Amino acid sequence: QVQLVESGGGLVQPGGSLRLSCAASGFTLDNYAIGWFRQAPGKEREGVSCLRSSDGSTNYADSVKGRFTISRDNAKKTVYLQMNSLKPEDTGVYYCKPYGTLYDWGQGTQVTVSS
Repeated sequence: QVQLVESGGGLVQPGGSLRLSCAASGFTLDNYAIGWFRQAPGKEREGVSCLRSSDGSTNYADSVKGRFTISRDNAKKTVYLQMNSLKPEDTGVYYCKPYGTLYDWGQGTQVTVSS
């Protein structure tokens, strides 16, 4: 059974940092490119970052470039998103998901950036 369990969110002040984790089970993590996505209140879900399994290359949305870093630990079957210099517009529910699959979304982890 495929499971994606996101954690690490919370309330943080602008300029602060958080490290999100995504624990994957039920499939071979290193077979897939995997992405972090987020959904802000009243908005559609958007892609934040992608990490390819083929060559380890990464992509970031322009809005987070230079502030967020995606990484993975295949042995722990976990994907991370290090988020620095957080802004109020980073607020939302964050999800991870492998590309090219029909796996269900996890429950996500709430990130709130506010003073």
